[in-house]
Amino acid sequence: MLICIPDVLSKNDVADFRRIMAAEPWEDGRSTAGAQSAEVKNNGQLPPDGKTSRQLGERILRALAANTLFLSAAVPLHIFPPLFNRYVPGQFFGEHVDNCIRGDHLTGLRIRTDLSVTLFLSEPDEYDGGELVVNDYYGSHRVKLPAGHLVIYPSTSLHLVTPITRGARICSFFWLQSMIKDPLARRMTFDMDNAIQGLVHRLGRNDPEVRKLTNVYHNIVRYWAEV
Repeated sequence: MLICIPDVLSKNDVADFRRIMAAEPWEDGRSTAGAQSAEVKNNGQLPPDGKTSRQLGERILRALAANTLFLSAAVPLHIFPPLFNRYVPGQFFGEHVDNCIRGDHLTGLRIRTDLSVTLFLSEPDEYDGGELVVNDYYGSHRVKLPAGHLVIYPSTSLHLVTPITRGARICSFFWLQSMIKDPLARRMTFDMDNAIQGLVHRLGRNDPEVRKLTNVYHNIVRYWAEV
């Protein structure tokens, strides 16, 4: 399941992020890569344990906590502290799979990576290349979103970032462990929630049938959720 979520950050928030990040040093992105990923990774990143990364990451987590579409799609249990990367001309990230377990030594958090997230902080017209390409059973999906938008995709997918030929691609990236481990169950609960919200818009939240379906939705999530 690949889902694009608009306007997680406002344009003003993005501009503030970019202003803060412009004054920071960038290090080799391979410092947070696994053994296989490090061989095909060529980018820069903000020091993940630095004050700036942690503060900006907290702002992203607050925005996610208020985003109902994100919560419905991901049903997050744990979210790894967001990281920040930058690609400039000649840089890329070859095809790879994300580590199945991620650990944060500052907080002691360890998560199973069910879903990977990329939050775009550069506008599409600011750079050429730099598409996120996610490969799954249904083919290849190329993603290049407006600044402030994000994409969620399965961490089980092979994926890559195409080489940059102009400008700079700046993003936040992170992983999460969902309360609903099974991807099919997660997709069905997301589809059901979307259908219910459509009925709420047409019939109102207190329509008797809407209440019944909402009850079914919560019971299904209750059945599948692991906390």
